[in-house]
Amino acid sequence: MCIIFFKFDPRPASKNAYRLILAANRDEFYNRPSKAADFWGSSNEILSGLDLEEGKEGGSWLGISKRGKLAALTNYLEGRQNPDAQGRGFLVSNYLTDNLDSFSYLRKVSTEGHLYNGFNLLTAEFKANEDTVCYYGNKGSSEPIRLKPGIYGLSNSLLETPWKKLQHGKRLFSNVVGCTLPPDGMVQELLQILNNEDLQSPDPAQESQGEGYSKPMLRSLSAVCVRATGYGTRTNTIILIDAAGNVTFTERTMINSDISRWSTNSFQFQLNE
Repeated sequence: MCIIFFKFDPRPASKNAYRLILAANRDEFYNRPSKAADFWGSSNEILSGLDLEEGKEGGSWLGISKRGKLAALTNYLEGRQNPDAQGRGFLVSNYLTDNLDSFSYLRKVSTEGHLYNGFNLLTAEFKANEDTVCYYGNKGSSEPIRLKPGIYGLSNSLLETPWKKLQHGKRLFSNVVGCTLPPDGMVQELLQILNNEDLQSPDPAQESQGEGYSKPMLRSLSAVCVRATGYGTRTNTIILIDAAGNVTFTERTMINSDISRWSTNSFQFQLNE
């Protein structure tokens, strides 16, 4: 599971404002092997964490390239999953290395959606002449959509599904992104939101979709920051893109499955627009 909040403002009125503010949690088994965010690809232009799970090596959950391509993935909560389905993390990695634009890529993915367990995929391009953010979920409409400027939340149902945890986190996120803050201040405020462990249960909408999960697990999953035995939020990521195309990418990730030990790394670069 994962959760993503983002504000898309392609032509901010102020030079101090951001074209994109994105805050995301990766929830996963603590012992699943992964590589912390770093640059990779043919010319070291892609920045993301990478899955190292056997058979799924090279997949990702969130990444951005110096060319201005960005992709983010969440799983769709469902009781029964197909163990033979294709790895969803490649949907992110393939977009970041592909030459297809964001909408065309999602149209292609939509024809193959049945090959995967439930997922939501955001693809975006940030260019000097136009910024685009698109969305497709294989449990929703058969066609991807282009998103208008605004503030959005995406958890483990379709985009903007009003689960209590999503509404709670989105309220907190909206309050912060409504302020004019420098990158360091914005990152610190957003990290606090991503680490909010307040349980938002009971939530009938989440529970009905998660039929097959135990009640204690669904209760744990009702927080923005998930804490369950051996499973939960293990990576926080903040991506900021300002009006001039400067990117700040901050990742805070758990060390050795120990919820008391974390490492934070930040990367700054300019988009090749």
